[in-house]
Amino acid sequence: MANALRTLEDLCQQRQIWKKQGKRVVFSNGCFDLLHPGHITYLQDAKALGDILIIGLNDDASIRRLKGESRPINALQDRAMMLEALKPVDAVVAFSEDTPLHLISTLLPDVLVKGGDYTVDNIVGADVVQAAGGHVTTISFLEGYSSTRLIRKIMTLEP
Repeated sequence: MANALRTLEDLCQQRQIWKKQGKRVVFSNGCFDLLHPGHITYLQDAKALGDILIIGLNDDASIRRLKGESRPINALQDRAMMLEALKPVDAVVAFSEDTPLHLISTLLPDVLVKGGDYTVDNIVGADVVQAAGGHVTTISFLEGYSSTRLIRKIMTLEP
């Protein structure tokens, strides 16, 4: 299996190329543990905000800290491979911290986007992006879809 993850250093170099080409870079982040239609519509909507979509992907240890010892269901490399295979996603970079602030501060995307359960005021890195002249926004979720809901549904299935 090929490594779908990009390094931050590689993306910084590529970011400079995209900037010279006048490309609008969008950044979002998350766990993306079990992909579902909600993720797909979210990623399509995020990509529509610019030309390049970079996903910051929580590594396995950060997901365990956020969601508990039973998560993630899929390992980092598997999640990265699935995301990278999706048409809207141009690059995937992992982070091990509890927030993607370092990635955001380093990449300085033109657009920072999160799901509708956030407000611009509580999006990590919003102040950094706005100070650099970028835009911060949210995207509504597709009702009825979540990885946690899928896991609960699977857990209740009879053998």
